[in-house]
Amino acid sequence: MSDASVLVDDDEETKGKRTRPSWEEPPTQIGLAAKGTILAIALLAILFPLWIVVATSLSDAETISRTGGLVIIPDGISLDAYRELLSGGQVANAMWISVCITVIGTLFSMTTSVLAAYGLSRMNSLWHRPLLMTLLLTMFFGGAGLIPSYLLIQTLGLMNSYAAIILPMAVNVFNILVLRAFFMNIGTELIDSARIDGAGEFRILWQIVLPLSRAVLAVIALFYAVGYWGNYFAAFIYITDQEKLPLQNVLQQIVVRGERPMGMSAAIGSGQIPSLAVQTAVMVLALIPVAVLSPFVQKHFKKGMLIGAVKG
Repeated sequence: MSDASVLVDDDEETKGKRTRPSWEEPPTQIGLAAKGTILAIALLAILFPLWIVVATSLSDAETISRTGGLVIIPDGISLDAYRELLSGGQVANAMWISVCITVIGTLFSMTTSVLAAYGLSRMNSLWHRPLLMTLLLTMFFGGAGLIPSYLLIQTLGLMNSYAAIILPMAVNVFNILVLRAFFMNIGTELIDSARIDGAGEFRILWQIVLPLSRAVLAVIALFYAVGYWGNYFAAFIYITDQEKLPLQNVLQQIVVRGERPMGMSAAIGSGQIPSLAVQTAVMVLALIPVAVLSPFVQKHFKKGMLIGAVKG
């Protein structure tokens, strides 16, 4: 295909001055309408199931029984399911465990990732190239496998401990490379000036590099937080004590297995509080942290991810 087939001439006023690709042309009204329609359908496909889950969790036993299951239009609001879940017992304990794992794991992962990325962004750092190539190799030949990982956790004595959930996820090579690319784009004149003034590497990192990298730090922190919050499989493999299970595993027991949470009153089993309302309420509780945090970090996605990735 020749270049002329993808180029569109300008109008008479600018004819002969330049040509531009067809994809750079301003969208037509039909194109804008089609994009709006597609986005509206996609938004509806996402929000409608979420609305059904929320509406069901806020419905009483009579409304759920009348609709025969999931509720689309609630008849009044009942907070009995949430009140029962948060009053104590396994679900409330699991929420607290998930929050602690997410906060501690994210802080630990961000600390290790930032230190590794900053060290690898300095070309004259110790063992720079061997360490960078080792990290890259783990991306192409990632993971030792489930059985070796399980045996390693067992040998280290980490079974049935939260360290078995946090430590395997502590370092993500992709996140380190994104941070490294962003750090390398920071002007070397700022760092050289700080060194001339007597600042050490940790002070340069803390007072110069990190304040200029808030966007990418927010994005990477969200990636780690979502990973820890939704990490179901690690707890399923390594945690054997029911009282130590995080929220995602309790959610699986309630929704998939249909089990009643430990410590819950008999009102759930008797039908006074519908089990379906309890199941959907647990789903909503599991979605709240991600739904709350995402809008605050959304504005940093373009700057935090694209700048570091494209220029790195």
